[in-house]
Amino acid sequence: MGILMDDDIHAPTVASGPTSGGTAPRDLSKLSMIELMTEKDRIEAELSALSSVLGSHGVNMNSSLTTFDGYPRDDIDIAQVRTTRVRIIHLRNDHKEVMTNIEKGLHAHFASMQNAQTTTSTPNGTSVPSTTQLPSDTSVADAGRPFAKVNSVVPGSPADQAGLKAGDTIRSFGNVHWMNHERLSKVAEVVQQNEGRPLSVKVVRKDESGSGTTMELDLLLTPRRDWGGRGLLGCHLVPL
Repeated sequence: MGILMDDDIHAPTVASGPTSGGTAPRDLSKLSMIELMTEKDRIEAELSALSSVLGSHGVNMNSSLTTFDGYPRDDIDIAQVRTTRVRIIHLRNDHKEVMTNIEKGLHAHFASMQNAQTTTSTPNGTSVPSTTQLPSDTSVADAGRPFAKVNSVVPGSPADQAGLKAGDTIRSFGNVHWMNHERLSKVAEVVQQNEGRPLSVKVVRKDESGSGTTMELDLLLTPRRDWGGRGLLGCHLVPL
């Protein structure tokens, strides 16, 4: 007797193109940077919530929804899992489009700043090269804002040996910065992928004298397991 079942129980039931939660798609290129950042934060918050929904079922985006012999699993709400997966696919597409527009806007902003500082006018109206021209390797990440704070550092850990201190804020962690950290999930990925290899970590630290001034530091942090404690870093980061 044949088995009656959905031949492709994993497949989304609707197209996976960009969506805006059922409303008409907006022209992201016309949004301001503040609006784009607000949209980015909204999408990341919803993605985090939806990931928790999948986690509550004990599945992820790639978990099988059938038993070993091909029957639909009866230990999970398959309809909810499939709906959640479809929404996550849509939001990932939305997030990619938002990030593309944010990066375009930032590159345009810094390009205009560099052009403005490249030349200065002399009293007779001629232009001469400016000594304050931005370096050619100025990057969007370096010009970004802190996205995470160090809550604690375990003595003797890789983070401690690198010079990281509780209270430091992180501006970049390897190639992860304020535009792409996705609620620190990308930091975890970079750490896992670079075990035993030094990562550049740019931090902002407040002056301990209480003067209110800050300093920027470039640290080298090497994730490793053999330091005697839990995890690869030995520190706890929280998103800002």
